[in-house]
Amino acid sequence: MSTPTPRPTLADWVAGARLRTLPAAVAPVLAGTGVATYADGLVWWKALLALVVSLALQVGVNYANDYSDGIRGTDEDRVGPMRLVGSGRAAPGAVKRAAFACFGVAGVAGLVLAATTAWWLVAVGVVCIVAAWFYTGGKKPYGYLGLGEVMVFVFFGLVAVIGTTYVQTQTWEWPALYAGVGMGALACAILVTNNLRDIPTDREVGKMTLAVRLGEERTRWFYVLLVLAAACSVVAIAAATSWLVLCALAFVVPMLPAVRTVLGGARGPALIPVLAQTGSGQLWWAGLVVVFLLAP
Repeated sequence: MSTPTPRPTLADWVAGARLRTLPAAVAPVLAGTGVATYADGLVWWKALLALVVSLALQVGVNYANDYSDGIRGTDEDRVGPMRLVGSGRAAPGAVKRAAFACFGVAGVAGLVLAATTAWWLVAVGVVCIVAAWFYTGGKKPYGYLGLGEVMVFVFFGLVAVIGTTYVQTQTWEWPALYAGVGMGALACAILVTNNLRDIPTDREVGKMTLAVRLGEERTRWFYVLLVLAAACSVVAIAAATSWLVLCALAFVVPMLPAVRTVLGGARGPALIPVLAQTGSGQLWWAGLVVVFLLAP
């Protein structure tokens, strides 16, 4: 007797998209647009297209991870949010198609940006999509080798911020680099929290994330180091633009509960709120930097 094909509800697809991770996609575009505006280069419709690219890639990589981890059996004893494949709510093929549909949306928006800016950006977009898929996909996913944080820093930090600024100004702006470091550090902090929570189950299935390699104690301090790196990037932006930007260091205040939880030894489900708190802190970083960067 054949097994019936699961029929996920809209709520299941929304849960699988992992909306709590979306600040990691919104904040870099906000920061990059702020730098572009400071440089008198704001192009609002390009900023919106950059946001579409970033959001589509984030949701796409979430579905791709769901699919790849699910078919490997990595999510069978998952502690965190529901996964579509691992929970049996959706067929693997359906989740895979959803991932590539999101990558397609990102690709179309990216093509428009490339056509109106510079065609070499197409190559950047292709690399972004390939990196999104092979995080947990393929025979040797780099996420299983401890390289996830490196790629998140590069693509959801440097590339996202600098790219957003460049498509609007078509010039190199040093503050965009510094903002990319800050956004990359906090995006990594979200991933570090996720991997810290999953150390026991990841170790069992041979998923050698950076957290598994570092161990629990050093991973907790690595999280703090990333928050400090984000604070240092605010100082660098202030030095390159206006010292008023130092007021954006206030982003640390909403981050304090997350830092206390991580250093307090929380494990498993107790770390789930840290994901949302870190994402919120990232939005605060971007919002405050933009506000004080553009203050008269």
